[in-house]
Amino acid sequence: MAWIFLLISAVLEAVWATALSASDGFSRLGPTVLFVVSFVCSMAGLAQATRTISMGTAYAMWTGIGAALTVVYGMATGGEPVSWLKVLCILGIVGATVGLKLLPQDEAAAPVRNDPVARE
Repeated sequence: MAWIFLLISAVLEAVWATALSASDGFSRLGPTVLFVVSFVCSMAGLAQATRTISMGTAYAMWTGIGAALTVVYGMATGGEPVSWLKVLCILGIVGATVGLKLLPQDEAAAPVRNDPVARE
């Protein structure tokens, strides 16, 4: 379930990044509201995912997926020029992200806990 939260929050990262650009410095109400809602939901999903996925892996995947989707959306809507080199780089980001998911987990590692008392 944590991976689903992470994927959804990464998609929402692309949404808030795009809405931030469209908000024109928070002067347009619709994109500003979309930014705030998607930002809060994205952070909540990332926080939920890091209860069981290590922060390093979760954050790398969150930013990688979000960045790739943001660029792809920009290219699809004409706001970003398309080039084969960009597509190759995006495929590299996606490949590295998938690689993080496919790496074997250290069986000796305990589940990640966000309990400050447990860290002492």
